[in-house]
Amino acid sequence: MEDQVKVELERLKKADVEFLQLQFTDIVGTVKTLTVPKNRFEDALNEGVVFDGSSVAGYAQIEESDMRAVPEFSTFAVLPYSGQTGKLARYICNAYSPDGKRFQGDPRFVLERLLKKLWDQGQEFFVGPEFEFFLFKRDSGGNPTSEPSDFGGYFDNTPMDLSSEVRQEILTDMRTLGFEPEAAHHEVAYGQQEIDLRYAPALLMADRISILKSIIKNVAQSHGLYASFMPKPLNGVNGSGMHIHQSIMLKDQKKNLFYEEKEKFGMSKMMRNYLSGILQNVSQGSAVLASWVNSYKRLIPGYEAPVYISWANKNRTALVRIPAGEGMRKRMELRCPDPAGNPYLQFATILGMGLDGIKKGLEPPEPVEKDIFHMTAEERKKIGVYAMPESLGEALHHMRESKLMREILGDHVYENFLTVKQKEWDAFRSHVMEWEVKRYLPIL
Repeated sequence: MEDQVKVELERLKKADVEFLQLQFTDIVGTVKTLTVPKNRFEDALNEGVVFDGSSVAGYAQIEESDMRAVPEFSTFAVLPYSGQTGKLARYICNAYSPDGKRFQGDPRFVLERLLKKLWDQGQEFFVGPEFEFFLFKRDSGGNPTSEPSDFGGYFDNTPMDLSSEVRQEILTDMRTLGFEPEAAHHEVAYGQQEIDLRYAPALLMADRISILKSIIKNVAQSHGLYASFMPKPLNGVNGSGMHIHQSIMLKDQKKNLFYEEKEKFGMSKMMRNYLSGILQNVSQGSAVLASWVNSYKRLIPGYEAPVYISWANKNRTALVRIPAGEGMRKRMELRCPDPAGNPYLQFATILGMGLDGIKKGLEPPEPVEKDIFHMTAEERKKIGVYAMPESLGEALHHMRESKLMREILGDHVYENFLTVKQKEWDAFRSHVMEWEVKRYLPIL
């Protein structure tokens, strides 16, 4: 450990870093940051930094609040938006309990624990997200408005699309950090953008998403705009999702275990079992994959968001799609998660649901290539297609009944996530909205 700290101190010195940001996420996915000045670098790298766990959503009670954030050296990055006071670098941290053990409520640890099961079998979980968000204008006081940054449309890059410079700067910052962005483009709605990330091991990708959100926010602010990951910020237009492409490979990355040339659709038995686990368990995991009240305003018919539990090869109304691809390119795309969630818990939930299907040897139904949105309820029932949860409250009900979700998340995260989100749902359903007043007051 002492030698590793020396290496890190030398790296910080060589990079001329003045401040360290030690980061971790709370249970709902908010990045928490502890800033350390240069004179405290060695202590922070050796011992971590103590923080009050009782003040972090879903972490600890007051009587067990003294937590410790310990830097994970492999996550070192010099931030591209360092300020006038000097260069900033960051480490993502692992949280430790007062007894010196890894904290069971750390979302990063939840994902690590599940990935280790695969690793011990010589396998590794890879993901590639399509990350959507909105850019909005600010008012004269600098506050965000709901006015889109531009009036561009899908794939536009014309004078109508005032956000192209923002997208290009985000890509530049990502490359500076060693990320591998695939592409960026304007999405369907006014002001809506998408950044596609090249597939990577799930833990690395979750770490990258945590910093990507900061990059997007900072670049937008430097252009006088506000970036929002809210799933459905505008009424009547498409919301923002985070479609997640995924596969399981040998850990030497020489074979994609989801591909089998001679099998139907090129899908290996493992992939079919995994897909079946997703389809069978997705309602139980929905509260994590789409974790806010607002998430379910996106998951409605008519806006290209998945509503019904089905899979397809080409049909984009299905929950799961198997894009064209052979060999290492064979993958599965899950379309219900959104960018406002906790990526560590989202990836853990997806993997856990899939592994359950592999464990049980489940086989999927036939793909549904017809437009499900235009089917009647009877037509959907006839082919065994059922709806996703329609609200956070319904999703929490399914999660509360799920032994699998408790197993995936562990007792601490499972119980605390339900508690935090139930409070959110109760606050929402007890609030009388303007829509209700306008609709019902004149007639009731």
